[in-house]
Amino acid sequence: MRNFLNKIFKLDENQTTVRVEITAGVTTFFAMCYIVLVNPSSMMGSAAEAYSSLRNACYIGGIIAAVIATLCMAFIANKPFALAAGMGLNSFFFVSFILPGVLSGAENGVQNGYYAGLTVILISGLIFLVLSVTGLRKYIAISLPACLKAAVPAGIGLFIAFLGLQNSGLVENNEFTLVQLVDLTSWEHAAPAIVCFYGFIIIIVLANSKYKVLRGGAVIFGIISATIIYYIFSIFTPSLRISGDVLTVGNMFKDWANHGITGAIRGFQFVFDGHTIGSILTVVMLVITYSLVDMFDTIGTLYGASAQAGMLDENGDPVGIEKEMLCDAIGTVAGSFTGTSTITTFVESASGVAAGGRTGLTAFTTAVLFIFMLAFGPIVKYIPSCATACALIYVGVLMLRNILSVDFTDGRGLATAFMTLIMMIATYSITNGIMVGSITYVLITLLMGKYNKRDIVVTVIACLGILRFIFVKM
Repeated sequence: MRNFLNKIFKLDENQTTVRVEITAGVTTFFAMCYIVLVNPSSMMGSAAEAYSSLRNACYIGGIIAAVIATLCMAFIANKPFALAAGMGLNSFFFVSFILPGVLSGAENGVQNGYYAGLTVILISGLIFLVLSVTGLRKYIAISLPACLKAAVPAGIGLFIAFLGLQNSGLVENNEFTLVQLVDLTSWEHAAPAIVCFYGFIIIIVLANSKYKVLRGGAVIFGIISATIIYYIFSIFTPSLRISGDVLTVGNMFKDWANHGITGAIRGFQFVFDGHTIGSILTVVMLVITYSLVDMFDTIGTLYGASAQAGMLDENGDPVGIEKEMLCDAIGTVAGSFTGTSTITTFVESASGVAAGGRTGLTAFTTAVLFIFMLAFGPIVKYIPSCATACALIYVGVLMLRNILSVDFTDGRGLATAFMTLIMMIATYSITNGIMVGSITYVLITLLMGKYNKRDIVVTVIACLGILRFIFVKM
């Protein structure tokens, strides 16, 4: 068996063993399996309970897409990285496609929005694929200004943290100031917020523990402990109790077959109807947003994890990055057909690398373990949103680290980064943040007389943003 695995994954060539690779794969799995629990609530948001069939489709589809993409990473790229639905992009999926359906009150608004969203993911995935195969994806990433590349993931971190604060009830609406802290004098309203804050603190403590097993499973342990506290509170507060029909794995697969696996095809009739999403220009902006965000996320993760594994070439680029990006693109296309949002390489893969993972056997092990998560589907319904919200806030903290890459002594870069971050949160839109940040950078660059050929890509994005702001009602 060892000789067979050595032939496939080149274990000897990478100076590793079967035991080390499997251990690394298990480590990566426990570090990122929380995404399986968080993804459905992130994609469906406040509509998760009312549209349980779509939530079930997101759960099953998310796992299947993660398995497909991670197996691609194992066998095509032979790298120890795992992939799944990207945090931030799944929350943006809710804001872009599900929330409009909720607000419209249309009979099939949410369902049509889900289908349309999968179609947009499919289109962006196909673009990923073309850019990856032709090598243009790397060129575009290199051409974009460093301040924008650093600000986008940091802004998304703040964006999903804000969503986590809202989902937990820690932040409420206010008629005059728009937002406010939850009313802590009302136990019924404060309990979910307290659960979320408790879970967040537990995650931080465990993530900084001296014990590797606690660090690796910090998020999942935090979600579990927060869920336990929530049910203890529900004993004394009946309104917190979660009720409804009992779920089975069979029912979840049935919902997935009815919605997830066919959604991307059904969505074509809604993407361009001028109503479900909006104008063609809005659709174009969404496709560009998903493309750019996935590009930044994947490249940043690959560079970081590859550096930790010693897999950088003489130019400081990850060895075989073209194959790794191809796997990411294939995963996104597969995800659109299985019913989940954009698939991306996870930074938690670094935990497996730290455990010694060097080949695709690590990724293969993680993929196999993801398959077993299909059996745990019925419990997802009973995990309160305030418990998964603490994971969103924590991931937001991690993503905010990217802001350190911004040169704070450079006024142009600092202004671009600031406008990108603040507009994502203030306008509740990742797209708006990228567009305004791009416009800011181009205008300042032109007025300072520093414009060059490398700025053509960001200029195109800025021009499209201006057209959208002028002709599309926000």
